[in-house]
Parts: sequence; C-alpha cells; structure tokens
Amino acid sequence: MKCRRTSIEAEVVKYEQGKGLEDGYELWSDIVTKIWIVTDSLIKVTKPDGTIVCPYIFHRRGRTFINEGDYIIIDEDGTKHVCGEDKIFTRYEPVSLDEIL
Repeated sequence: MKCRRTSIEAEVVKYEQGKGLEDGYELWSDIVTKIWIVTDSLIKVTKPDGTIVCPYIFHRRGRTFINEGDYIIIDEDGTKHVCGEDKIFTRYEPVSLDEIL
C-alpha cells in the first residue's frame, strides 16, 4: 500500500553551535573507535581542556550525530530529528517564505 506522510508542522532550524539544539556530546575518540559511522563531515567541537567532542540528538532509535550543514527538526511534541541540507526542503516546505529569506 502506498501512503503519504501526514502533514504536521515542525520547527526546522539549521544547526548552530551554542544554541542548545543538541542533546549531548560524544568524545571524538570514542566515535572513531567504537561507533561504525562515516565521520568525514561530523561537527567537531574542541573543549577548553583540548578534548574533541561531537554533538548529537537523542530520539527513539538512539543517537544521531550532527554533520556540517544539517538541520534540526523539532516536532510539535518536542521530538527532534536530524536532516541533511540535501534533503530538508524535499521533505519539508516552509509555511512562510519570509522565514527563509
């Protein structure tokens, strides 16, 4: 059966460090040695003590690390998702054009 995703409004925000959009950080060294993901475009933050961490959001499927250029989608119920800039506007359309100009 073919279905179409039901329309829901969501807040779509391009990820920026320091805005509190992430749910946490993971050590870069742990990502490289313990997690099987492509790390080429992950956002890396160097803390004052020199450790390097990567931001992520937590959702029902686990953690999703945030890459350069990603958008954070926040549903009406507060659930967060990560979407790449290459797909965001094929999945979400702005409610008001003034918001993207």
